[in-house]
Amino acid sequence: MTVVVLVLAVVVFVWNKVPVGLVAIGVTLALYGTGVVSLEQAFGGFGDPVIIFIAALFVVSDGLEASGVTSWAGQQLVDRAHGSRTRLVVLLMALVAVVTALISVNGAVAALLPMVVVTAVRLRLSPSQFLIPLAFGAHAGSLLVLTGTPVNVLVSELAVGAGEEPFGFFSFTLVGLPLVLGTMLVVVLLGPRLLPNRAPTALPRDLSGHARLLAEQYALDDRALLGSDTGVTEVVVSPRSALIGAEAFPGMVTESGDLVIAAIQRGGEQVGPTTLQAGDALLLQGTWEALDRTTTDPDVTVVDPPQLLRRQAAPMGGRAKVAIGIVLGMVLLLATGAVPASVAALLAACAMVLLRVMTVSEAHRAISWTTLILVGGMIPLSVAIQSTGLADAMARGLVDVVGTDQPHLLLLGIVVVTVILGQLISNMATALVIGPIAVAVAVDTGLSPLPMLMGVTVAAAAAFLTPVATPANTMVLGPGGYRFGDYWRLGLPLTLLFVLVATFLVPVFWPF
Repeated sequence: MTVVVLVLAVVVFVWNKVPVGLVAIGVTLALYGTGVVSLEQAFGGFGDPVIIFIAALFVVSDGLEASGVTSWAGQQLVDRAHGSRTRLVVLLMALVAVVTALISVNGAVAALLPMVVVTAVRLRLSPSQFLIPLAFGAHAGSLLVLTGTPVNVLVSELAVGAGEEPFGFFSFTLVGLPLVLGTMLVVVLLGPRLLPNRAPTALPRDLSGHARLLAEQYALDDRALLGSDTGVTEVVVSPRSALIGAEAFPGMVTESGDLVIAAIQRGGEQVGPTTLQAGDALLLQGTWEALDRTTTDPDVTVVDPPQLLRRQAAPMGGRAKVAIGIVLGMVLLLATGAVPASVAALLAACAMVLLRVMTVSEAHRAISWTTLILVGGMIPLSVAIQSTGLADAMARGLVDVVGTDQPHLLLLGIVVVTVILGQLISNMATALVIGPIAVAVAVDTGLSPLPMLMGVTVAAAAAFLTPVATPANTMVLGPGGYRFGDYWRLGLPLTLLFVLVATFLVPVFWPF
């Protein structure tokens, strides 16, 4: 039954017609319904410390972005590129690797994507030359430290389950740093020939100069629209709004008492005291938290979400220093092992809210519930693969084919299977499926499970061949104007690099 559930899960993941969260829940229910796992095992994944760690990291990463740190870093990239494609690629990949190490692959790509597109357009270069490198650099950067990807945490937990010490916070750097440098080298040398020069099909909004735009449109001082604590947002009176017929004027305090109407326009013309009509544009000013609440007001339509404007256009303030301090504190706790990883991340997430870097509602929105459901729902399958003997059976099959005297070939077999599966389903799901098998191979052959598990980690990060391998790859598809086949051209040499590192460099640091 475990085999049947595993095969069906992979098929449905590849089919890509059912939300991955539902697939994970279906896996859990199927394993419980067929008696493979108990009720406690079926839902135990959702209470696993890994889930807490991942959820807390989402909040911490969003705190960095909300405080303007990511936007500031992107602007530094623009200032230092000086119009050179090579310099831009190197700086871009270095930046996304560092950001990924702290806030995860998807968060880093989402945060830097608009800035990269705008930078390329300003330099009269095609965004398609930079967005796949952005995603691929993030994948390499996920191997720099423990917090780079949930896969790192998962394999560390598997190591503990196998009776070994967990991987340290900087353990991944031993292979991650060579992979980041190698990925940069491949992209710089081969990127111009293997990446397309193509117009994008969709561009993300660039709000970095929005303060100046609003100031010109509403005849205001741009220094008074946007700050680290206060800002503005543009709203339009909706049809059938309760505000239609109400009196309003510039300088008026709204009914809630926390916003001011900075300006009013009708048909593109500035107006003074007036009776509001449907379609009137209002420029509201106040704290970012108060502005954010306007997005839930049914009487107005928000033109640009305040939080998006804040993250792209607002200058860094005191909150940025606090956010950086919190992250450094979390890194210190993780690096020293003073507290468990989940505790360190949870303390950092709570500090982000308590020190007013972000609000409680922002923290709730920061969490990717799909990711948590995916991991929590797939953990029972990982347990079943081990408890039913399936991992041992698959491990014996691999050992029978390769033999016991060729540990590098055993590792290569695990790595290749991980790479192939990782192009089709989530790399987290891949690690949960292949991880127990890797441990079983090590146990059956008397080898250390650590090189096997680190090999799985490196191979899971080599999600380069398809746009559906990871959400980060999918994010750059439209803005880069890419086609399905554009990924494997540059992805193939990078995949080979990752396979070689996983097979030959990993055992140097974690001997068999």
